[in-house]
Parts: sequence; structure tokens; C-alpha cells
Amino acid sequence: MKILAIALLRRPRAFVKSRGLLQIGLAVAIALGLAACGKGEGTPPAASKSGPDASARKFEVPSVQKQFLTIETVGISEAVDVLALPGRVTFRPQAQSAVGATVAGRVVALLVRAGEVIKAGAPLLTIESADAAAARATLDVAATRLATAESIFRRQLEMIEKGVGLEVERQEAEARLKEARTEHERARQAVALIGAEPGSRVTVRAPSDGVVTSIRVSPGATVAPGGEALLELGDPAQLQVVAQVPEGELRRIAIGQQAEVELPAIAARVAAKVDSYNPRVEPESRRAQVYLEIAQRIEGLRAGMLAQVALRVGAAEGISVPVSAVLIKDGKRRVVYVERPDGAFEARDVQVGRNREGRVVILQGLTAGERVVVRGALLLDNQAEQLL
Repeated sequence: MKILAIALLRRPRAFVKSRGLLQIGLAVAIALGLAACGKGEGTPPAASKSGPDASARKFEVPSVQKQFLTIETVGISEAVDVLALPGRVTFRPQAQSAVGATVAGRVVALLVRAGEVIKAGAPLLTIESADAAAARATLDVAATRLATAESIFRRQLEMIEKGVGLEVERQEAEARLKEARTEHERARQAVALIGAEPGSRVTVRAPSDGVVTSIRVSPGATVAPGGEALLELGDPAQLQVVAQVPEGELRRIAIGQQAEVELPAIAARVAAKVDSYNPRVEPESRRAQVYLEIAQRIEGLRAGMLAQVALRVGAAEGISVPVSAVLIKDGKRRVVYVERPDGAFEARDVQVGRNREGRVVILQGLTAGERVVVRGALLLDNQAEQLL
């Protein structure tokens, strides 16, 4: 190549006469020169070649390229395994009350509003009921019969004491008294269920403290015992978080596990722990419900709010690296680039576990003390993908 160039420079006339030949010669010289330069550079081989030793081949990296790499020494650290679960805030079962009709009748007054805070025994609504009027009248009749039976029984006792009464009459008076007492007690209990107000009006009252969460009836509606709930109450001081756990993760759930609950609606985080869980899996979603107890009450927390649950299901010592250190090869291999003691690099196949907060657990393929490229690994292998 050099001889051809010198010959062309020493024969300018020939160059002028054979201009086409010179152009061809220069083109060949440039091509051969570029090929020679390419052989002298330390370009790393493609790590995507298949074969048993493809991931263990070492190669040199020019210092100009190496300055763009970030290398870290891996070590043993405690890796906390966390499940990210969707959830929502609900009332605890004992904090909810469904209020229904105590008698058949017609609603004539609604005495509360949705969201109103009430105390136990507070009036909720009024029902006009013929059954209530009949029950109260029955109680009055039973009370009269009881008073008469008691009077007759006392008179029979007095007569027996004076020696003018008959024992059979005393026994009959005693039997009628017992019957009257039973009838009166039955009527009293029936009236106790509907309230002691006179007439045909019945006031339905709150069974416990709480907040009116929903009202499902309006004045004029006809109601009856055993039907749908007319109102629902809930105690805002007794809230819980219900998380949805995939069926494949249920074996890792245990009562007492710690969790962190994020509440986007009120921009708050709160500690919680697993209180109980439902062993039944929903057939549509293939998930089961886990109930978490909130560590402290939060201002503004309401039933129905969405929550994000980070549940800690275990902790173990292991090796973890930034997710940017792991490349994907051929759609299935996970590869990291390890710096050798002589400064060269080699591609190493690894088995990865869960990733969280920008780091991924390495289950197999690395040992503590090795130096790994944690940033810039794509510069070493432009045929890989970084999808973790």
C-alpha cells in the first residue's frame, strides 16, 4: 500500500494521464487502512452468541469507553421480600350495623341524614303501624288479666287460711295466675321490640354509636321485618384495610406480618399488620382477602378509600444489584458484566429474584466481592435489552 502511494506521488505526469487509475488506488488504500484500524481496536465481541461458553468469554474495553461505566463491588445484604397489593379501607365487622324495620307499616318520618354522627339510642325514623297498635293493646289486656288472676289467687289463699276455702279452687286460681303471667310476659316482650310509645307510631333507634353511612328508605315507603336494611351505620373509629392477595401468594401470608399502607386520597402512610385473612379465593379474580389492622387513627380516613399495601412476607441475606446492571439476552437470559482482576470483562448468566426500589435480588451466578457493571452495561452489549 505504501509503495503504491509513493509511486503515484513520484509520477505526477502519470497521475495526470491516468486519473482514473489513481482514484481506484486511493479507494483501495483507504479501505485497507480502515480494515487495519478495525483489527487494532479492542471492540468487545457480541455477547449474544449462543453456546455454552458465550457468557464467559472475556474481552478488553478501551479506556475511553470504560470511563462511561459505573462499577460496584457486590456484597451480602438483608433483602426484605415485599408484596405490593391493592386494597381498600372498610369498617371492621363489629363496627357496622344494618338497621331494619321492627314492625310492618309505612315510614312517616326520616329523622337523620347520611354522614350524621349519632349516639346509641338516637331516633332514626318513625313508622306508622297497625301491628304496633295491636301489640300494645294486647299488652294492656294481658296486664288486666294478670291483675285479676293475682287478686283471685290471693283471695283463695285467705280463704284457705280461714278454713272456708277449698284446695281445688286454690289450685285452679294458681294455674290461671301462671297462665296470665306467661301471656303478659309474651305481650311485654313484643312491645319491647317496637318501643313503649303509645298508639300506632314506632320509632326505630340506633343500636350503637356511629355514622349514618347510607339511607335506603324514604318517607311513604312500606316496610316489614326481615326485609332489606333501611339504614346502615358504621363506627369511624374502627376501620381496617382489606388487601387482595393472589392465590399463589397465600402460603406466604401469616397473622402478625408487618405492612405499610399508602392512602393516596389523603397523601398519608400508616403502619399496619395482618389481623386475619379469608381462606376463600374469589373465583373471578383468583384472589383472597387479607385484613390488616391500622396502627393508628388518621384524620380524614374514610371507609371506601383506595389503598396500596406493601406487605413484608420475609427477609433473608443475599446479593442484590441495581436493576440497571441486569441485561436480557435472547429474550430469556439474564446477564451481568463482571470485571475480572486483569481489568477485562466477562458476561455472566445470573438467576434473578424479586426487584424492589430499584434493586433486584441475584439468586445464582454472583458471589460477594465481585465487581459488576451497574451502569452503562448496554455500552458493552448493544444487542441486549434492559427491561427489568
